[in-house]
Formats: sequence, structure tokens, C-alpha cells
Amino acid sequence: MAKVLLAGESWIYSVTEFKGYDSFTSTKLEIGCEDLLRELRKAGHEITHLLAHDVPEHFPWTREELDRYDVVVLSDIGANSLALSNGVFALGNPSTDRMALLRDWVHDGGSLMMAGGYLSFAGFEGKAHYHGTPVEDALPVEILPYDDRVEAPQGISPQAALDDPISDGLGRFPRILGYQRVTPKDGSRVLMTANGDPLLITGEFGKGRSLAYTTDIAPHWASVEFMEWQGYGPFFSRCINWLAGTL
Repeated sequence: MAKVLLAGESWIYSVTEFKGYDSFTSTKLEIGCEDLLRELRKAGHEITHLLAHDVPEHFPWTREELDRYDVVVLSDIGANSLALSNGVFALGNPSTDRMALLRDWVHDGGSLMMAGGYLSFAGFEGKAHYHGTPVEDALPVEILPYDDRVEAPQGISPQAALDDPISDGLGRFPRILGYQRVTPKDGSRVLMTANGDPLLITGEFGKGRSLAYTTDIAPHWASVEFMEWQGYGPFFSRCINWLAGTL
């Protein structure tokens, strides 16, 4: 099975509670991919999860570090976290362009997946900012330069292609509550759509493979129905297997 680096899909929030005259502030770390990590490990994959706040300093800096993995997954983590390490942002020192490093690694045989979210693709108010970056070069889609979200509180039922090797045999795909608009590149394959827009897109980049899944792996775009779906784990395991060349 595949060795996978999943970067992102966590956040820290701060809450101030007011109780009459007094107030206090508390902070909490949330991890949005716990279900995914459990299911992929159950399927036999070896997963390293790099929390979002660790990405700026600890995402791989060298080809040798990337070569420890078969697949890299970026989920809900913006381009700034890859570009602005402390040495660059706080100290003003030149550093490795890790998005270019990742692109070149995929081109030479690595595999990359991006999953949707408010800090994926273009993202909320365009803040994910992957348009025009080396990461976009490696993905099978073109990314918008502005907010690309489609919110669907009513729920949308994705439609799979007849020859989709990833979702084939998993049954009806549960409703999702939103996704991101992208444009498939020439030579890519659209395996799933939502409202006619591409949702699951695969492609090759040089000797490597890449996959764009333009909705979330967890709430809110992943509905309760989706999270409880018996095909949840097998679907994402097949995404990893396709990227690793074993599907």
C-alpha cells in the first residue's frame, strides 16, 4: 500500500466568553481529517499527517524528503503556508520554493492530490491562492484567480462517469453541500461531476499522476450522509491507489 503525506486539514480557533463583568479566552486545535486518516490506515496505507500550523516549517524542503512518500495530499491548506516559512516571512531570507519542488517531484514520478475546502484551489475570497503557482502546473485542472466556491445547502448528488475506476461499484454517491469550480486541462479525465461541473479529475504530469477532488473530505461540504457512507473509506483509498499506480 501507499506511503502518504497529508498536509493541512486542521485549524486552531480562539473563543472569548463573556460572563457578566468577566471574560476569558480559550483556544482549541481541531483536526478535520480524523475519519479519513482512520479509514486510510484501515485500508493498509501508511499515513503521515502534517498539521496545518506545522506546514510552513515542516513540509518537505528537499527531494529526498519527498521521496519518502508515494503520494502527497494537500487538503484545506493555502499556498502561503508553503511559500512563507518563518525564515522568509519573519527574517527576510531567501529559501526553497517548495511549490516548485513539489511540481518537479510530481513531474519526475511522484503523485499529488488536492482536496477541496476554503483554503484549497482558489478558496474563500481567493485566499488559497493556487492560481498561477507551480502546484497548479502539476494538477489536472486550471484554478480560478478569485473565490471559486459553489455553496449548495440543498445538497447535490454527484454523478460518476460510466468507466470511473475509482467509484465503480460503490453505489450511489451521497450528497455534498458544496464544491469548487475548476477547468479540466487538456488530456485530463473527468470521472465525476456535480451540477455538470467537474468534481473528480485525474491526469498525468510528466511521469507522475495528479488528482483534483473539488469538494471536502469532511464537513461542512461533506454532508453527514457522506461521512456515514460505507463507501467513504474505499473511495478515498481508491484515489490513493490510483495515484500510486496500483488501481
